[in-house]
Formats: sequence, C-alpha cells, structure tokens
Amino acid sequence: MDKLSVTVCILDRKYKLTIDRKDEASLRKAAELIDSQAKEYAKVYGHQDNQDLLSMVALSQITQLVKLHEDARYKDKELIQKLSEIDGILSEELNKTVKECC
Repeated sequence: MDKLSVTVCILDRKYKLTIDRKDEASLRKAAELIDSQAKEYAKVYGHQDNQDLLSMVALSQITQLVKLHEDARYKDKELIQKLSEIDGILSEELNKTVKECC
C-alpha cells in the first residue's frame, strides 16, 4: 500500500501518523470531529482536562457506534424475515404453477 505521513491536531496537540494514502481524508475528518466535539464539551461543561474531554468524546462516539450496530442487527433480522415471507409466497406460487402445468 501507498503510505503517507500526516500530522493531525487535537486539542492543540499534534499527532504524527503514518497511514494508507486512501485513508487520509477520513482520518483528517475524524480528527477535526474529535477536536470540535472536545472543544464543545470544554465550553458546555467547563472542563479543561484534555483527558476528561477526550474520554467524553470517546464515550459519545462509541455509544453512537453501539446504537448503529444494534440498529443494523435489527434491520438484518427484519430483512431476513421479509425475505423468508417472500420466499414462501414464491414457493407457493411456483408449486401451484407446476401442479397446473402437469
């Protein structure tokens, strides 16, 4: 893979990373979102400890990720159920057609 050395800034601290070139845009956007959310928490809650702010960001983001995974599992189950229903209807119709034909 084509590697790239990048520097991102989160809460006024620079982090140097080596990443795949294709991941640069996503990484930079993620760093900006983390920085922005941490600064917003600092304003809202009056925290100045960066570790606390970053922990709050991590908790918030992972909570959203867990919810997305739960939603995806629910939608997968729902999709499987609907596909099974469609399969049953198609099988019934196919059996009717075969009986009528023969």
